[in-house]
Amino acid sequence: MADYDLIVVGGGIGGSALAEVMARAGRSVLVLEQSEVFEDRVRGEWIAPWGVKEVQRLGLYDLLMGAGGHHIATHVTYDESRPAEVSEAEPLPLGFFAEGVPGPLCLGHPKHCQTLLDAAARAGAQVRRGVRVTDAGAGAAPFCAWSDAEGDHRATCRLLVGADGRTSFVREKAGIVLHQDPPHHMFAGMLVDGAGGWDPSRQAIGVEGRFGFLAFPQGEGRVRLYGSFGLDERRRFSGPEGPKAFLEAFRVGCAPANRALADATPAGPLMAYFNNDAWTDEPFVEGAVLVGDAGGWNDPIQGLGLSVTYRDVRIVSDILKASDDWSAKAFAPFAEERAERMRRLRVSAYITAALEAEFGPEAAERRRRHSEAAKTDPTLKLHGIAVMAGPEMAPPEIFTPEHRARVLSV
Repeated sequence: MADYDLIVVGGGIGGSALAEVMARAGRSVLVLEQSEVFEDRVRGEWIAPWGVKEVQRLGLYDLLMGAGGHHIATHVTYDESRPAEVSEAEPLPLGFFAEGVPGPLCLGHPKHCQTLLDAAARAGAQVRRGVRVTDAGAGAAPFCAWSDAEGDHRATCRLLVGADGRTSFVREKAGIVLHQDPPHHMFAGMLVDGAGGWDPSRQAIGVEGRFGFLAFPQGEGRVRLYGSFGLDERRRFSGPEGPKAFLEAFRVGCAPANRALADATPAGPLMAYFNNDAWTDEPFVEGAVLVGDAGGWNDPIQGLGLSVTYRDVRIVSDILKASDDWSAKAFAPFAEERAERMRRLRVSAYITAALEAEFGPEAAERRRRHSEAAKTDPTLKLHGIAVMAGPEMAPPEIFTPEHRARVLSV
């Protein structure tokens, strides 16, 4: 029976990034990935500037840029309460949130995953695809069992890593409890091609009627689109006409440039899901640690899934490379940092969702008042610093019930 330093369950972005870093450091690593081919999952394509900084620290930045990574330089927020020319008069530059980072980084999810998994294999990690993990255990003697086309297998390791997403098998087997708050709203996404009329250096968000739209260009006319809408309309874009209806929802008066998006061609599936936050108190036990969504996630309205994951990978890999002590106590600093990080991001996500994913006259009036008040009181927008520069970069008082109430009641 084979024995490894690390067995990583999940060969997506978090698992493959950690495997590459640790294999490069000379550790024996086995990666177990369920899929034979990575598919468009309609998530995980935008990295905030603070997340890009983590990519750089991991030594993976040039790899992602070589795979087609695309930086975004400016941001515009549209709203039904003001003309487009007002919204576009002063686009927000995105290159000042993290030193040495020109702005958020976009890369298609399947290519992103494959690029990292290939790099992990080149660094020396053993990769097994098309596997079904059947059992796993933490404790003093971590192990993992799986089946594939060749039969049943079992291996032991010093540390089991759960990088297997929201429904993590490793988390379940390790007995780590996942907390979730109620869903806030619906979120749908689709990749489009042929949006040549859209500025490839600009991302945008906006709200009109009962729809909130988000657009993140990937270069060469390709744009990832997202839309938020109410829980009471959860089937709004279902059925064979769903993609067409989704694109038409982008054709709004407050953002005339959106016609380039509405006229684009679907280049991937349309998927919709609930948006909420989830977290774990301690994303580790003796013999196992969780990274990425397996350890809990932030409401996708803020788009921070990859940034959270890359910081997880950087901190965990730093711990593993710093000492041969891989006991549970070694991960206590990781748990402490992550708990506060996710707490702060939950607060900022609550504010973001209230301003960008609630609809109707009352919500529209709240956005209008907030926009006007923020012109003279910039602290009303400081939750945005947590999104772009990192949750530790905003003042602690921003992440309190009092501040949240003040922002939403102006």
